[in-house]
Amino acid sequence: MTREYRVQPALRVSGTVRVPGDKSISHRSLMLSALADGISEVTGFLASEDCLATLNAMRALGVDIEQQSPTHVLIHGVGLHGLQAASHPLDMGNAGTAMRLATGLLAAQRFASQLIGDASLMKRPMERVAKPLREMGADVRTQGGTPPVDIGGGRSLHGIDYQMPVASAQVKSAILLAGLYADGPTSVTAPAVCRDHSERMLLACGVRVTTRGLCTTVEPPQRLMNQRLEVPGDFSSAAFFIIAGLLGAGPNGLEIHNVGMNPTRTGLLDILRSMGGSIEINNPRDSGAEPVADLVVHKSRLVGIEVPASLVPLAIDEFPVLFVAAACADGETLVSGAEELRVKESDRIAAMSAGFTALGVEHEVLADGMRIAGRPDGFAFGGGEIDSHGDHRVAMSFVVASLRAAEPLRVRDVANVATSFPGFVPLARSVGLDLAESS
Repeated sequence: MTREYRVQPALRVSGTVRVPGDKSISHRSLMLSALADGISEVTGFLASEDCLATLNAMRALGVDIEQQSPTHVLIHGVGLHGLQAASHPLDMGNAGTAMRLATGLLAAQRFASQLIGDASLMKRPMERVAKPLREMGADVRTQGGTPPVDIGGGRSLHGIDYQMPVASAQVKSAILLAGLYADGPTSVTAPAVCRDHSERMLLACGVRVTTRGLCTTVEPPQRLMNQRLEVPGDFSSAAFFIIAGLLGAGPNGLEIHNVGMNPTRTGLLDILRSMGGSIEINNPRDSGAEPVADLVVHKSRLVGIEVPASLVPLAIDEFPVLFVAAACADGETLVSGAEELRVKESDRIAAMSAGFTALGVEHEVLADGMRIAGRPDGFAFGGGEIDSHGDHRVAMSFVVASLRAAEPLRVRDVANVATSFPGFVPLARSVGLDLAESS
């Protein structure tokens, strides 16, 4: 039987939270540290199922990784050419980031590899990564565009100048990782701004990376330097508490500490502020190559907006919970240009629409987004049963909806919340959300 949340309507949230480490940075810290010379130390590591899939994959490739604690990891780098063939297919679980980045990393190795995943991941598109890697000379094969991904070994790669059709940090990162082994510079140009965690970390490892506008170029290095890295709190995880605070914070607001504030990740803040959200940014500082800060979120009367196209790729993972905020806003909110939501852990547009229908939210589904009619006064949501379709972000979004729900909610199929946010239930309860998990 699948696990589910039983959520009672909540009155308010208050207090202080510290969300787990950033998932995107945790994945990359393992891969790049594995290629470095010497021992790298990572603190604040996200010990989620997704990131542990990457950790186990790197171990299978011959990398010695010590977990001093769940969030403190020592990686004994094997050098740029020190990875070894795994004795079995590499199971990336539910982690699309891990599979796509690993495809780029393994494309230039001297040995063959196969990447597999869970039922959800085995349906997700992989040709967007495979195609440019084949242009570099790699032997990368998918099954009708989806996993398993088979990667032949012993290919020499050449640098390319690739124009991405869709802004995707995963595709960009996979190409840059393969570019570490190319015979010359590799450039990737995106149609819009997307996450730059890989570029920042490559620079910290001594790799020559240049960015001009939307074009990023990597020069193949002789070696990667080891690193000491403190992973900041995951902005995408903080998003659930940001919107919970906007909908129901007490008089002193809701504080969220040590949040990663990489400007390629924080489009949601710009969207929410344009909707009237009151969010303070305090104590800005750097954590290695990444900016961090503490947030104080105040209850706000939100207004509906048309989300600017330029902000869509900078908030793509946060749209499920933004849809919840939009349902509580005064007026209509329009999201378009977000077709990428169709190919996440679930079809997030369809999953959120089904949940909204069950809870009585007036909305219109678009091919690339949603039009949502907000209800700013009283209860925006009824009660009832929601199927999260195994999508962690959909499940957590409907927990936040309990702040404006008239009756209890039952959110089904929530086991995958552990893929990105271990400890979500006790942390949510600590600020006032009333939920329990059961089989």
